[in-house]
Amino acid sequence: MKKVKTDSFFNKILNLTERAGNALPHPATLFGIFAVIVLLLSGVADWLNWQATHPGTKEVVFPVNLLTVEGLHRILLEMVHNFTSFAPLGIVLVAMLGIGIAEGSGLISAVIRMLVLSAPKHLLTFIIVFAGVLSNVASDVGYVLLIPLAGIIFISVGRHPLAGMAAAFAGVSGGFSANILLGTVDPLLAGLSEEAARILDPAYTVNATANYYFMFVSTFAIALAGTWVTDKVVEPRLGKYTGDMAGETIEKLSSREKRGLLYSLAAFSVLTIIILAGIIPENGFLRGAGGSILDSPLIKGVVALLFISSAVTGIAYGFGSGKFKNDSDIIVGMGEAMKTLGLYLVLVFFAAQFVAYFKWTNLGVIFAIEGATVLSSLGLGVIPLMILFIILSAAINMLMGSASAKWALMAPIFIPMFMLLGYSPELTQVVYRIGDSVSNVVSPMMSFFALIIAFFQKYESKTGIGTVISTMLPYTIMFFLLWTALLIIWLVLGLPLGPGAGLFYSM
Repeated sequence: MKKVKTDSFFNKILNLTERAGNALPHPATLFGIFAVIVLLLSGVADWLNWQATHPGTKEVVFPVNLLTVEGLHRILLEMVHNFTSFAPLGIVLVAMLGIGIAEGSGLISAVIRMLVLSAPKHLLTFIIVFAGVLSNVASDVGYVLLIPLAGIIFISVGRHPLAGMAAAFAGVSGGFSANILLGTVDPLLAGLSEEAARILDPAYTVNATANYYFMFVSTFAIALAGTWVTDKVVEPRLGKYTGDMAGETIEKLSSREKRGLLYSLAAFSVLTIIILAGIIPENGFLRGAGGSILDSPLIKGVVALLFISSAVTGIAYGFGSGKFKNDSDIIVGMGEAMKTLGLYLVLVFFAAQFVAYFKWTNLGVIFAIEGATVLSSLGLGVIPLMILFIILSAAINMLMGSASAKWALMAPIFIPMFMLLGYSPELTQVVYRIGDSVSNVVSPMMSFFALIIAFFQKYESKTGIGTVISTMLPYTIMFFLLWTALLIIWLVLGLPLGPGAGLFYSM
């Protein structure tokens, strides 16, 4: 990858990080090596009798040795299940089927051209980062839809496609917890926090809106910070794009394409009316148990909705513009989309085995408990303690990818611990969310990291783990500094984190 030559110390560090990272084996090979290391470490941990006492349940956690006959049997019997049950795999495959129809019909190209021709160029980066943050309300859609689109948009206006994808990735993943709307992660984490708080206080409740005020403000702060990092740090470092991929030709829409867009808009309008009819009435057919919207099929089944909406609008556009003549054209578009995921499937296979082995061994639990013990023994004030907790959460995120899985592990440890120190579960939760978010973009354990590498390789074939980490590291640094400063301001002013959610707790 060609970059602008510079003598700045920071750019030298980033270039060194990239070279070191890319000197590593292929990402798929690396995940395979990690899996083997976990197996060996499980044997060492068992031999040395590593153990940790869970502060919440008081149960002693022992390592599980996979270098046994039973361990070998489990590895052989569950290898296929590890792969097929890897959480992002189904999401990516189903979403890409629908996106393949929309892309094969020409709808995505037409919309991008319309966007590029009409959107103010000076707001393009901000719009992409902001859209990435907002996409969190729909769970993982931003990863499979917005990030590749951002690369296409940037190359279409003569900018580096990796900078566009980095901006989108920063919003989607680095700003994962921020939003102006409640998303699926809010009730999920709140439920885990409530269960943890009831270890000490059986009547304590944590609402889904527990961090809403803080995260609402964070949305705009992260979008502005991501824009600055992209325009002032990442894109200048990448330099001018000289790869083989050509940008979309920015031409005005033809009459047939405009007709296709009208057909697509009509189909989208009908689909929207159906959704509104199912969600607005208190007893709507798309609402969840008790009339809940957050627990409704509309929110939980957002990937299926993405597939349906992409397919319906893509088919409407295809027949409206004349691109689709029959059903075979539709199937071809879906097949072409699947062809692009070959490398991703290979990476997922090895990554899934590594994640499964790490979970089976209990090593992640033991490491987390020991880290918590050290943190609680320092006797620090609220601001230093919370900053260290952000750092610890970010570090653990480098070992475990799932936000809910980590919080299910950490909440029973840290929430009671911090409640005894006088800090509310809502504060502990928001601090965890900051740490979990800022290191997402540089964590190879993040579920979609392999997919991001595949996206980058579309434009730079030699992209490796080092390329992605060095590109995204400035976002991690900026987001950490900004979010930490915002938290300090919140603590100093004593502001509520959400409706009825204060900073402190008394027994």
